[in-house]
Amino acid sequence: MQFDLQKSILILERTPIVLKELLKDLPNDWITPNEGPDTWSPFDVVGHLIHGEKTDWVPRTKIILEDGVDKPFEPFDRFAQFENSKGKSLNELLDQFDNLRKANLKELKSLDVENNLKKKGRHPELGEVTLSNLLSSWVVHDLGHISQITRVMAKQYIDEVGIWKKYLGILEK
Repeated sequence: MQFDLQKSILILERTPIVLKELLKDLPNDWITPNEGPDTWSPFDVVGHLIHGEKTDWVPRTKIILEDGVDKPFEPFDRFAQFENSKGKSLNELLDQFDNLRKANLKELKSLDVENNLKKKGRHPELGEVTLSNLLSSWVVHDLGHISQITRVMAKQYIDEVGIWKKYLGILEK
């Protein structure tokens, strides 16, 4: 499928809803385990998504629209959530993510995105990228983290499923 702003927004606006429905009010047994060293829990992923809302997608869109390749994007701190989420509950993070996403989508809709999808920006590691590349990545990033969260949660029952494990591919990844 080729990039389509309206179809992308359909996914982007649903991510906070999906995560709230899946995670809100769950006990720590579901939201704090991860898959081992250097992996993230559902709590960590939501914090990461918040950091992206603040520093990545819309700020980079604006850089492309205003400066093109002349102003490289700021490097993204993939681990900022560990400090930024301290002392907060998952429910607080889910509400914050929802509010930030709504504000970002409102701002995105106010920008001249459709006429500038081929306009380029400069990623600090990857080099030149188009606005379409950036916005497509936002959608895939969301979907990837939804998948990650459900995989981490599924693995909480890896021993409990017994012999069915061989039929549950999510437990093998």
